[in-house]
Amino acid sequence: MKKNKFLFLILLLSCNTKQDAYRKAEDALDAGREFVNAQLQGDFSKASFYLLQDPQNKSILDNREKAYRERDREGRQQWRTASINIMEVRQVNDSMACMYYQNSFDKVADTLCIIKRADTWLVDISRKN
Repeated sequence: MKKNKFLFLILLLSCNTKQDAYRKAEDALDAGREFVNAQLQGDFSKASFYLLQDPQNKSILDNREKAYRERDREGRQQWRTASINIMEVRQVNDSMACMYYQNSFDKVADTLCIIKRADTWLVDISRKN
């Protein structure tokens, strides 16, 4: 009986993926903040979890990851220690919002469009509003 419990536990643990550990965004601000922070930390798997899954978005995120990985160690560390400065989150309608932000490292203003699909808020980096 103990052997069965042990095998069940191993099976249960092996079924959990890293993305299972991410929590679903409760609102547009949550999705945008988690997405940007994941990119700053170099956690592109987490960033992908909060991304609207389409070919254009995936391509943009892949390019951002490539640029991040090409930085030297010091450059990546500067991004990891940067904070997010959210200037405004504007609700466009009940299923779309725009987040205006910059990070404390490069201080370049940027915009994220965040949409609600099937009760889940996701970032659409291919869309600029």
